[in-house]
Amino acid sequence: MTTIYDRDLDKNRANYEALSPLSFLRRTAEVFPNQLAVIHGKLRYSYIELYERCRRLASALEQRGIKRGDTVAIMAPNTPAHLEAHFGIPATGAVINAINTRLDAAAIAFILEHGEAKILFTDREYSATVKAALAQSKARPLVIDIDDHLCSTGELFGEIEYEAFLASGDPDWGWRGVADEWDAISLGYTSGTTGNPKGVVTHHRGAYLNTVGNAVTWNLPKHPRYLWTLPMFHCDGWCFPWTITMLAGVHVCLRKVDPALVFDSFLQHGVTHFCGAPTVLTMLINAPDNVRAKLQPGVKCMTAGAAPPAAVLAAMEKMGFDVTHVYGLTEVYGPAVVCDWHEDWDDLPLPEKTAMKARQGVRYHVEEDVTVLDPQTLQRVPEDGETMGEIMFRGNVVMKGYLKNPKATQEAFAGGWFHSGDLGVLHPGGYMQIKDRSKDIIISGGENISTIEVEGVLYMHPDIVEAAVVARPDEHWGETPCAFVTLRNGANVTDAEIIAFCKERLAKFKVPRTVVFSELPKTSTGKIQKFELRERARALK
Repeated sequence: MTTIYDRDLDKNRANYEALSPLSFLRRTAEVFPNQLAVIHGKLRYSYIELYERCRRLASALEQRGIKRGDTVAIMAPNTPAHLEAHFGIPATGAVINAINTRLDAAAIAFILEHGEAKILFTDREYSATVKAALAQSKARPLVIDIDDHLCSTGELFGEIEYEAFLASGDPDWGWRGVADEWDAISLGYTSGTTGNPKGVVTHHRGAYLNTVGNAVTWNLPKHPRYLWTLPMFHCDGWCFPWTITMLAGVHVCLRKVDPALVFDSFLQHGVTHFCGAPTVLTMLINAPDNVRAKLQPGVKCMTAGAAPPAAVLAAMEKMGFDVTHVYGLTEVYGPAVVCDWHEDWDDLPLPEKTAMKARQGVRYHVEEDVTVLDPQTLQRVPEDGETMGEIMFRGNVVMKGYLKNPKATQEAFAGGWFHSGDLGVLHPGGYMQIKDRSKDIIISGGENISTIEVEGVLYMHPDIVEAAVVARPDEHWGETPCAFVTLRNGANVTDAEIIAFCKERLAKFKVPRTVVFSELPKTSTGKIQKFELRERARALK
């Protein structure tokens, strides 16, 4: 049925523009051209300079044939090149694929091939791993080296170096928006319960909305000074490359999360905000006193990646940090839930206050709905803090789906909700709290680890008959892999030898920290009872 509001009131160039976070860079460069944009070692860029570099990047990519729908990968720490990639690559209509720098060669090879990367930017620090990945993969992207002045390791092996590539681009390249806000902006791989990760595809509309959502949720001021402790490869830095740029803030780059460097940055650069997994908070809490003395009280921190223990939040508060707890997944652009604070909670005793802050919370303003549902009936669980269900999302800040995986996409969106796989409860007021994971994924320092992948490596060992991997609580990393193995009769293998075996075949963060020799508990049908192993792992001293 048409109404009077449907006649002669169509979209046109004057009243409609597809939403994209790319628009924020142009505005900031126009309004605050001389505002400091980037600090990286001795380098300093203003916003007009950052805008010019991103236009050069987009122009150079187009000259190499990059167009809408192409994948351009980058393997880099938190450097200006990685920041610029989040603007220059999608400005061409291409899709940025920021690769986890902690992955092993086999995983990178799979990602490059599955994502069909046409170009790969790679920091020299990772040259050995990337060369090994390219040797294993059918993908043959153009390799462009990033020769960062703060890196002295690795080698240059690509066709051209990043700065020379930029120099070939046009600084006056016409910055333009996207034709369709549903177009893909990013491809990010997330570990699942199978060995190979799934490629999460996100769109310009969602990235735009979560960019704004971050600013609103965190009450970010104009010109924040943001320290890059959160990897830009994690959900595109949770959209903060775009959020900080929108607010004409300063991007303080950091190649490595080292407490001394972090506290030095607080002091030297007047850092006001940073993000990180609970493991980063633990590093800061346990830093030497002379390092912690450099902290300027009032620095604001946003934490996610794993459920932060209340004790960690309490310690951060005592040090003078203002912590905001958020929750999300790669499939929802990073954080989409926040423990939205009530002023009357400020008067609670510290233990109660931090227990409240440890809850995951309620939806972002830009997400339509997030709640805990019975996974079978899709009915909302009662707000009793006890009845468990699955956390589910619905709205514009949800991925397009999984690349080349229609079955997984359909399963994830069953019943009109995105199924997170996280089990939680609802407290009064609709505040969610994670209680367990329906999958066996281990989250270590904010990184997802597939237990099946680790088990697959353990089964390669000639003396291991059976193996199962579960999470073991860890004060520093949140969780670490704990392997339970059954050896062949007569085998004489130590835990150190098994760990060394895994180190040769897995990324460092995936290697079991603990190996327990035992028979594995099984059901009557022969299925390993992982819940029992998790209990054993928790009881280990």
